[in-house]
Amino acid sequence: MKNMGQGDKMPIYEYACPGCRKIFSFLVRNPAKRTKLCCPQCGGSGLKKIYSSFATVHSEESRLEKMADPSFFSGLDEKDPRSLARLMRKMASETGEEMDDEMREVCERLEAGEDPEKLEAMMGAGDSGGYRRDTSGTLYE
Repeated sequence: MKNMGQGDKMPIYEYACPGCRKIFSFLVRNPAKRTKLCCPQCGGSGLKKIYSSFATVHSEESRLEKMADPSFFSGLDEKDPRSLARLMRKMASETGEEMDDEMREVCERLEAGEDPEKLEAMMGAGDSGGYRRDTSGTLYE
């Protein structure tokens, strides 16, 4: 919930739409009397409440600088899928981005020793299937 001053809190929650794979922010004035929410983009129901992201101490610039340092990649063995999975988890942690289900599955399969090139061919390179955040700045009710 967002604190608006004078003790008032503005209950803004984020929901993900499985239909269009987008995340939207909703103002929920009375959670006890909340009506069923519909996706503002595709009209779908079945939105899932998600944990909102929050600010971190480090700036984006400092996180990117850290990842540009060659020491960030120490321990990476390009021939070891487990090593690649560790790097992927490390990068997600450093950027503060939560891995979606597909990315977690890729990491788990790499940690089990599966061939990265076969995984890429099977799952589709660059097609994460992940949710995209609504960037309109609209607060839905």
